[in-house]
Amino acid sequence: MIQLQRLEGFYWVARCEGYARAARSFPYPITQPGVHQQVKRLEAEVGVPLFERVGKDRVILTPQGRALYEYVAPFLEGLPAVARSLRPGEVGGRLRIHASGHMLRYLLPPWLRRLQSQRSDIEVELFEAKVPAVALVRSGEADLLVDHLPEVPSDLEARQVGQTRPFLVFPSNHALARKGAVSPRQLGDEPFITYSSDLQLRELQLSALAYHGVKPRRLHAADSSETILGFVAAGLGYSLLASLQPKGPRVPGVVAQPLTQPAREFPIYAAWRKSAHADPLLAVLLSLAPQPA
Repeated sequence: MIQLQRLEGFYWVARCEGYARAARSFPYPITQPGVHQQVKRLEAEVGVPLFERVGKDRVILTPQGRALYEYVAPFLEGLPAVARSLRPGEVGGRLRIHASGHMLRYLLPPWLRRLQSQRSDIEVELFEAKVPAVALVRSGEADLLVDHLPEVPSDLEARQVGQTRPFLVFPSNHALARKGAVSPRQLGDEPFITYSSDLQLRELQLSALAYHGVKPRRLHAADSSETILGFVAAGLGYSLLASLQPKGPRVPGVVAQPLTQPAREFPIYAAWRKSAHADPLLAVLLSLAPQPA
């Protein structure tokens, strides 16, 4: 395998067209014989002469030498800039974020606009997660998840970036829509729309209903809060949803009322692998994270 040090000697001799001038141009101290030895060992490795002597202290590239120089020169000339970019706070790249549909719509857009305004060299890929993407973060397929976590796993680090509150949602053309505060008990005989994929959210919904003495007789299921709201707007039933919006979901055809009993707030976390704590891209993103109210 060709050693980088020998390619470096070859590069400077080709650029300076001489061994003495190359030694003086090196970014670190080296003698003329040292440079000459690097080139001779490289020529022995590749099996062809790389330089032709055209004067007492001047050499030029052979056709084989020109082919090698055209290949290695861009690498050696660009290497210092790349090395500088690796310093903390300077490296760009790509982040993969998995979040629930509600977070993608309401929490992440202003956060990512702040990132874009400061670091256009950081690209973000967004993925909608039906359930918190803990397994994907653990495996390295995701860099960050943004979601409600009942408990933060011990192998992840997390920062709270928001909080949601529960709301009772029902059709705006319902007979109770104009009668003030409504209790789940008043809707208990009607179809309830629950989560299908996220069993933890489903359990939270059903336990809140049980607090009010309601056990739904009929259930409809959907994967996301947006789909649930669509079902509610279509008059297919009512539901309980947590929302980042202070006044709850604002969707045509839907009434949202805060559920004050049981009084709950659900923290929203940004979570990442503990082993990724030194990732400079994550550090930049987290420095711009929203602060929970």
